Amino acid sequence: MGRKVHPTGFRLGVIKDWNARWYAEGSTYGDLLQEDLRIRDTIHAMHDNAGIARIEIERYPNLVQMTLHTARPGIVIGKKGESVKRLRQQLERETGKKVKIEVEEIPSPDLDATLVAINIAGQLERRISHSRAMKRSAQQSMRAGAKGIKIITSGRLSGAEMARREGLQEGRVPRQTLRADIDYGTAEALTTFGRIGVKVWIYKGEILTDEEQASAGVYHG
Repeated sequence: MGRKVHPTGFRLGVIKDWNARWYAEGSTYGDLLQEDLRIRDTIHAMHDNAGIARIEIERYPNLVQMTLHTARPGIVIGKKGESVKRLRQQLERETGKKVKIEVEEIPSPDLDATLVAINIAGQLERRISHSRAMKRSAQQSMRAGAKGIKIITSGRLSGAEMARREGLQEGRVPRQTLRADIDYGTAEALTTFGRIGVKVWIYKGEILTDEEQASAGVYHG
């Protein structure tokens, strides 16, 4: 069996941060973890077409603050804030705590691995060829400024009898380099032949410390 390491978990504490930032001990930890999962499921269920790529959760005494990173903030906020107000009320009923929601727009959706994976999955559900969907998404990401992209689709591709996996890569994706800023995302396409999984890695360049930038001759004035 191959050893598969999550690209974000591999870099936590080095160049990446946690999507949930809070502390708990004992059985409280498990309860809050389950609550986090319910919060994320509720948000995705109420806004499945809003292009939400990442949900960050922070906890304070009797307050849960979350930041939604989305490509379509207008859908999440709604007309005069009605949609986000309805979401906040639903989450307050589920958690029994005060909820604060912030919405941040993703400036370049083609550079977000989760959004690219969702886009490919949507094309597969519309019966577009997997190779065409992967190639088109890879070209769009490279044009948007990515240093490299890797895409893998697996399942009954094109309705084949036997499941298989196919991949495509453009540029370079150094997955073992800790300072390499690699975004990773997954999605599933629900087709008439079954589920097709999509994995996307996008390499955006290296994140260097101030000392490394100085030694490399990189200065920011």
